[in-house]
Amino acid sequence: MSGLGDERYQTFDPLQNIENKTLFISATTAELEEAVALADAAFPIYCELSDAQRASFLRAIGEEILNIGNDLIDIYCKETGLDRVRAIGERDRTLYQLQLFAKMIETENWRNNITEAALPARTPKPKPSLTKTHIPIGPIAVFGASNFPLAYSTAGGDTASALAVGCPVIVKSHPMHSGCGAVVATAIIRAAQKTAMPNGVFSNLNAKSYELSHDLVKHPKIKAVGFTGSFSGGSALQKTVFNREEPIPFFAEMGSINPIAILPQALEKDAEKIADKIGNSIAIGAGQFCTQPGLLITIDGEHTDHFIKELTKVLEGLGQQCMIHPELKKNYVRQSEKINRLEKTVEILASKDQWDNQFVKPKLSIISGEQFMANPQFQEEVFGPFSLLVKCKDLKEIEQLVLHLKGQLTGAIFAPATDFEYIHPLIQAFKSKVGRLLLNDVPTGVEVTTAMTHGGPYPAASDSRFTAVGPASIYRWLRPITYQNWPNELLKKIIN
Repeated sequence: MSGLGDERYQTFDPLQNIENKTLFISATTAELEEAVALADAAFPIYCELSDAQRASFLRAIGEEILNIGNDLIDIYCKETGLDRVRAIGERDRTLYQLQLFAKMIETENWRNNITEAALPARTPKPKPSLTKTHIPIGPIAVFGASNFPLAYSTAGGDTASALAVGCPVIVKSHPMHSGCGAVVATAIIRAAQKTAMPNGVFSNLNAKSYELSHDLVKHPKIKAVGFTGSFSGGSALQKTVFNREEPIPFFAEMGSINPIAILPQALEKDAEKIADKIGNSIAIGAGQFCTQPGLLITIDGEHTDHFIKELTKVLEGLGQQCMIHPELKKNYVRQSEKINRLEKTVEILASKDQWDNQFVKPKLSIISGEQFMANPQFQEEVFGPFSLLVKCKDLKEIEQLVLHLKGQLTGAIFAPATDFEYIHPLIQAFKSKVGRLLLNDVPTGVEVTTAMTHGGPYPAASDSRFTAVGPASIYRWLRPITYQNWPNELLKKIIN
């Protein structure tokens, strides 16, 4: 945007523990109004473009992002403390998503068209011809995620899926990585110009305060919202959305503690392997994933005690890692210490984090099933490399504990597949609570594919019927419409 505001801020280099030099200007209310007005004016033009034209736009975005080269990777690393391998991997995922949606709208019946022929001779009443399709709903507000500067942010899945189906997008860039957001936004604008997209099909707004975010989602010309972030931030925006005169869809992915039930039958054979797999999943990326396993559920006994020893070894061996931002580290330390102050929690692996840098070590704490179910605060997400291990008395208590949980993105069971009948009630309990259920595997790593569900019952997501990842994510930005008694020659003109 034009940079008219007076408020300035900087991003942070967590590895160097200093602020980055670039100054960013927070958008003003006038700039927000301009962006929304342009998006509203662009919508009737953009939604009427052919699928091939929009696909060309998406591919051009990918090309322009790739053309940024190492500058994008350098900025990414300076704003996150994450390494270049992670940066390149996330950029590649972003490019893949753009290609995926481009191919989808070119080659698939993504509108799910259904046509029923007229039956004029039907008695006692003739039946009209009916054609049901899906159409875009209008300008979309997208909020960048703190932990994924590329794949879940400016040109990430929300933006790519909305642009694919004909919805202009206004991104509220995350202030922790405004540099990444700015260069990617420039790439999108260049791609729009090269492919002759209407002015206003995409805008990027910077702001450090929350006020602009709420002004954006309550604007009457915004027709849906995509959000990836914390429960506190998402639920606050959701309240603003629900207080609008015209309610609109609000699609939020708001985190999860991703419970893993580990049964003695699995530990008896593979305790070391399971500890290695789960330990690395807890700590990967300093635990800054929405699918990080923050809750381990076991049955008290010698197999669990052995597992705890092995898991402790794994976590201690992983050492310290850098968190993306001082605020995230501060929240991690505060939340993990809060959990450890509750109900005589046993700290098996706890670190005294240094306050002069952004590095943290994994933490592991233990409580009983009875303690867990007595205090809802144990269900609060700790964003970072922390996991709470719960020792239950038996399988029945594990089932009760899972049913006691709030909605989750994922859940997992470690048990022999041959024990299906034994664990069937536990499977049923998990099915009522999660969007993705794993067997003998960890939840970190979300495949971008048709079969993926990245969502779940509230509060993990605001609407469990939809996924935020994969081709099916486009249906968040569409609504059904039925055409009655329209001749085929006109339907072909109406439905691209």
